[in-house]
Amino acid sequence: MAADNIKVVLVHTTHPGNIGGVARAMKNMGLSRLVLVEPREYPAPEARWRAASAADVLDAAEVVSSVEEAVAGAQFIVGTSARERRIPWPLQDARRCGERIHEHAGRGEEIAILFGREDRGLLNNELELCNLHCHIPSHESYPSLNLAMAVQILSYEIRMAGLSGTQAQGEDADWDTPFARAEDMARFYEHLEQTLVDIEFLDPKAPRQLMRRLKRLYNRVRLDEMELNILRGILSETQKRLPGDKN
Repeated sequence: MAADNIKVVLVHTTHPGNIGGVARAMKNMGLSRLVLVEPREYPAPEARWRAASAADVLDAAEVVSSVEEAVAGAQFIVGTSARERRIPWPLQDARRCGERIHEHAGRGEEIAILFGREDRGLLNNELELCNLHCHIPSHESYPSLNLAMAVQILSYEIRMAGLSGTQAQGEDADWDTPFARAEDMARFYEHLEQTLVDIEFLDPKAPRQLMRRLKRLYNRVRLDEMELNILRGILSETQKRLPGDKN
């Protein structure tokens, strides 16, 4: 089932009741994989009370120490964001995001959906891990959404995409090579940044927005494993040919 490939990631959740509310929202819509990144208080009685009949989702929840650990293995990452950013990223509403998540999960890809802190959402470096940002266009008079509500809305759209009986066909629907995993992309970005420093294209003392824009570029197009290996090979050969062999 497509839902088995989708994990909901809550980052630094403050209130345990919200964790229980998210578990209930997930189970309502057929999702079961919950990952918690350093929750302030968990396990907690309030989380179990709020979960009602979704205690099994809580019991199976994975608690990790970093966002990078939470998204390990993911090939398509969606981050929820309510704020405009200095550098805009690909942004879609919950309905289109739900369709795309269902589309990728239905092809066997591992999906991670990131939900940030109750008070300030996801940080820029966390959003940089994502292929797509999801925005729920709430009314301007009261734009703040409860965490469980946000999860409920997106989970509902994923389920509706599944119930529609149609499989969206994106431009990468019949791709011949698996897409790169989050941890492999992270290593590529480290390699790319070091190479750019080595060839003196990037000044580490004044990096400006270069790496952020490059991450946006590669996350937008989504590299497959073979493309990633080719780029890593190019970077390695570039480093070998530098004066003094900085490798």
